[in-house]
Amino acid sequence: MRSERRLAKIERVLRHRQPDLTVVMENIHDPHNVSAMLRSCDAAGVMEVQLVYTDEEFPDVGKKSSASAKRWMERRKFESIDDCYAKLRKEGFFVYATRIDEKAKSLYDLDLRRKTAFVFGNEHRGVSDGAVQMADAMVAIPMFGMIESLNVSVACAVILFESVRQRLAAGHYAKTKMTDLELKKLVKSWAMKD
Repeated sequence: MRSERRLAKIERVLRHRQPDLTVVMENIHDPHNVSAMLRSCDAAGVMEVQLVYTDEEFPDVGKKSSASAKRWMERRKFESIDDCYAKLRKEGFFVYATRIDEKAKSLYDLDLRRKTAFVFGNEHRGVSDGAVQMADAMVAIPMFGMIESLNVSVACAVILFESVRQRLAAGHYAKTKMTDLELKKLVKSWAMKD
């Protein structure tokens, strides 16, 4: 009985996955931030995250709290931001680099129902200049306080859940974006993770 319920939950979660929404983590070094971002990605239905670690090592993400989300997130590693963007563009993604800049578009003015990738950068340096220059556009979260930035994991959650809001309204979570065969393969793969 427990295994049937577990399989039903796995299938339900996978049916809501959004393979056309992704997050790029560029040199994010704090394992707590990485874990929190993975948890937000899982909660928002992101299928896969992109990892670009050129100046930092990918942090050791433990098994506590939100770190458990890593087992449900597909991760793709790249040697450079160029390689990452090339792959995303080949797959049809529009790439937004997150940056506080007067030329950045407000998160709330964007149409996030299309294939979208959000790039989040290192906690101290932000998204690299190269990643910003090669992105299709910059995006920023409007803020009105004395502090002009959010923790990277908080910014990730805010941006993803604006995407969720728009996609829910458009019916994106109402039907799966995978073929029956893709869904069956993933259900089987996820069932083996237990």
